[in-house]
Amino acid sequence: MAVTAGQRAPQFTLYSSELKEVSLSDYEGKKVVIHFFPMAFTGVCTSQLCTMRDDFGYYSGLSAEILAISVDSPFTLARFKEENHFQFPLLSDFNREVCQQYGAYYDEFVFGLKGVAKRAAFVVNGKQEILYAEVLEAAADLPNFEAIQKVVNT
Repeated sequence: MAVTAGQRAPQFTLYSSELKEVSLSDYEGKKVVIHFFPMAFTGVCTSQLCTMRDDFGYYSGLSAEILAISVDSPFTLARFKEENHFQFPLLSDFNREVCQQYGAYYDEFVFGLKGVAKRAAFVVNGKQEILYAEVLEAAADLPNFEAIQKVVNT
């Protein structure tokens, strides 16, 4: 079941593309936009993260951090980050625990692949509460970036 607005954000610690542990609790006191995406190097996932990359100044200007999470390995994410010049952490949920906690998880994806993160976006406030939650069933759909910006801006 997906996490909804008003709930406390499930806590996590994951390895980044730089092989460093990153915890949600590291961002206490700041707004955080968490993006789950199915797989690195795919068209819609690249569009999703490139939109956040291109709007990065907007979010940092509002003291909001961006975290992007997929089930890819940290090594795959490192290459994906390097090739696309993402300025925010890419986190590996290789064991598929965090995407399941957030309700952003496909038991079965395309091509018989199992255990892939759904495309999803969450905004977490400085008290680590969910302000906005969007879990998309269709991997071809993008999150509502306008709605995310409005929530971050409040």
